Amino acid sequence: MTFADEMAVHVGDLRAEVRYVGMAAHTTNDSIIWMPERSVLFCGDLIFNGGTPFLLMGSIEGAIEVLERVVGPLGAATVVPGHGSVFHDTGPLDATLDYLRFVLEVARNARAADQSPLAAALETDLGRFAGWADAERLVGNLHRAYAELDGLPRGAPIDIATALGDMVAYNGGIPLTCLA
Repeated sequence: MTFADEMAVHVGDLRAEVRYVGMAAHTTNDSIIWMPERSVLFCGDLIFNGGTPFLLMGSIEGAIEVLERVVGPLGAATVVPGHGSVFHDTGPLDATLDYLRFVLEVARNARAADQSPLAAALETDLGRFAGWADAERLVGNLHRAYAELDGLPRGAPIDIATALGDMVAYNGGIPLTCLA
């Protein structure tokens, strides 16, 4: 089954709304599943609860907009993220937004200093995000943020091989794994 913006599916009396979020965020075609009668949201990889978000194929600015304008306003009592534990408050949503804003700030400052994404990441203190799994994703996220700062449209193709290579370099040459 395909859909353009939204479709409803039913299991007995239970309604689930499958919604396209409207723009590039984690990827260029993210969808959520909202169960209004139960106030349950399945948000996929729009939120990594306790892990580093990875938006190489999407948009940093778009993800912020989707979290602020689509996910947050639903006020879900229960959120099932793409990675990490189910949650019942706004803490993981707020933390994800904080991280994405942090990435944009690092990117703006590093771009102005003419640093590469890898150099910027190596000099960045992750602060409160240091304990999150898969810290090397910062480099890929910076590649995406740089592309947006350079005027590429949200979700536009970028040099994925270079970004992934820089992530491995940041990771001390250790191959990438997903621990989130």
